Amino acid sequence: MPIVAPSLLAADFLKLQDICKMLNESEADWYHLDIMDGRFVPNISFGPMIVDFFRRATRKTCDVHLMILEPEKFAEAFKKAGADILTVHYEACPHLHRNIQQIKSLDMQAGVAINPHTPVTALRDVLGDIDLVCMMSVNPGFGGQSFIPHTLQKIKELRKLINERNPEIKIEVDGGVTLENAKIILEAGADVLVAGNTVFSAADPKKVIQQLKNVR
Repeated sequence: MPIVAPSLLAADFLKLQDICKMLNESEADWYHLDIMDGRFVPNISFGPMIVDFFRRATRKTCDVHLMILEPEKFAEAFKKAGADILTVHYEACPHLHRNIQQIKSLDMQAGVAINPHTPVTALRDVLGDIDLVCMMSVNPGFGGQSFIPHTLQKIKELRKLINERNPEIKIEVDGGVTLENAKIILEAGADVLVAGNTVFSAADPKKVIQQLKNVR
């Protein structure tokens, strides 16, 4: 079964308490929390204070995705806020290995995200050190975008590379994931489905999570 990680960026923030209750009762595995700085991506979301709120509201894994420049300045703050997984962007980290070492030293799982234009081979030299690759299947910054079809080929390439280097790494796909394309994404080699609008725009989000969880 896939890991399902609803993206809280798409949630109604006026109803967060109810949404957390719904997610806790659902088959969702992780809370996916997108952090945007208005510099690396053209949008601003939220920071450690909101992550701390979610941490206090759930025992599920808090999967924190940093779409920010200079993530090393904030890694400790997100650890204190309750992040279990901290993912940084390849494109934002000129000293990526140092960033990964920092995350690991703070006792979090380390993830690396790559944008749609970044080849999977760029990760070759860090695959021995990370726990997760977040494959962006849209250009990061805004929810509600359509899945970029070429991502499927990239997932297949990444799966082959991971199987050779570090089979324990999970492949997470983030952007444009729907009930219609979830099956082919998983067949390509993904382990984790991040879904925002697909979940939170549905009349019955809990049912959609269940359907994603049981995609065959």
